[in-house]
Amino acid sequence: MVGKTFSHYRILSKIGAGGMGEVYRARDEQLGREVAVKVLPAAFARDPERVARLKREAQVLASLNHPNIAAIYGLEETPEGLFLVLELVPGQTLAERVARPPAGAGSATLQTRESGSALQLEEVLTIAKQVAEGLEAAHEKGIIHRDLKPGNLKLTPEEKVKILDFGLAKAMAEEGSASGISDSPTLATPATREGVLLGTAAYMSPEQARGKTVDRRADIWAFGCVVYEMLTREQAFGGETVSDTLAAVLTGQPDWNALPAETPDKIRRLLARCFEKDPRRRLRDIGDARLEIEEAIAMPEVAEGAPPAAAPKARPLARLAWAFSGLLVGAAITAAVWYALKPRTPSAPHVSLSFPIPPVKAFDQTAQNIALSHDGTEVAFVIGSGKDAQVYVRRLGEFGAKPVPGTEGASNPFFSPDGQWLGFTANGKLEKVAISGGRPQVLCEVQSFGGGAWAPDGTIFFSGLAHPGLLL
Repeated sequence: MVGKTFSHYRILSKIGAGGMGEVYRARDEQLGREVAVKVLPAAFARDPERVARLKREAQVLASLNHPNIAAIYGLEETPEGLFLVLELVPGQTLAERVARPPAGAGSATLQTRESGSALQLEEVLTIAKQVAEGLEAAHEKGIIHRDLKPGNLKLTPEEKVKILDFGLAKAMAEEGSASGISDSPTLATPATREGVLLGTAAYMSPEQARGKTVDRRADIWAFGCVVYEMLTREQAFGGETVSDTLAAVLTGQPDWNALPAETPDKIRRLLARCFEKDPRRRLRDIGDARLEIEEAIAMPEVAEGAPPAAAPKARPLARLAWAFSGLLVGAAITAAVWYALKPRTPSAPHVSLSFPIPPVKAFDQTAQNIALSHDGTEVAFVIGSGKDAQVYVRRLGEFGAKPVPGTEGASNPFFSPDGQWLGFTANGKLEKVAISGGRPQVLCEVQSFGGGAWAPDGTIFFSGLAHPGLLL
């Protein structure tokens, strides 16, 4: 395959293979960009079931538009075969990030991000939140992934999570579950009836392992497996063989003692709810998991189970002191009420934060390239310069900054009053873009931009250094 050209896509190298297809890095000669191309193996190219599944994957991806789900660019049918054109996501898979070093590697093996380092708790929570957000978007569209695992999660150099491989996904309205055994064991035989397995053994829910009909709660089980593995670098349900693994899924329990001591009780309870073997007792909505994780990020827990402080015992000689102290308490309460009712100007809390700078890019520290949202909960800043520049947004309560899609080559960011939009300049034009993603909208042409402000009524005021005064 390497070196061949399909339509206007030239195959550069092989990325991977599984039961549902082979994936290659390719160059789109028309648009001058690199993409991922997923093709059916030659042995399956004439199999109607395989072809139908590849087309269904294209339809599933086309219905999903979310920053934590790898995008699809097209479905191509040529004389050489049928293939999907997908977003090429740089970086490591989560499986590569959390992998243990090879046995016998010795203490000289350096454990870095590139060679499978253990994740810090804040990294685990940030990644888990993004996975939950992507799954939530899929579930809201009625799509179940059915093969969620670390190998299908990619981490970009900016620490953005991308969910990959919806080849086994199904609509919730469909019946049936799954297929046979390959790729430990991701299966690919007809999957429209009960009694057939579909998925990867270590991440299958009990109902998947039994070949029963599944719903979104199967993804919630797999989500728990992913979070547990990030925390412990061990599979929640593993075994030497596929049979041993499925037996652990059906009858075993994770090693709860393997969780790090600093794991919040909120996250421990969340994992326990994800691992309920009876789906009727399992967490029902991945959005609830996202909320739990957001709370764990925003409000780190104090260790539970600490005994309450013992109340001091009053001694006979202290009774007079108690009576006198009662008078003091009454006076203090009166003073406190007066102080509370006294008009005064509230003081804003002091907030400080830090954020990692993406590698091989410079941080533009000029004042007009840093902006704070109106409510003070978000900060926007420019990383890089010229065509390599991009606006990043850091939300308080989150550990990392995220690039804003559509702001490549941008500078001079400023927020809308509701914090949902960013104004910026690029290529001599004033533009705006939704922070959640989307195509930027050109507002007007500008020269020598000197800063902008967004009024509550939607009017944007800005200064052009080539013209005196304010423009709108």
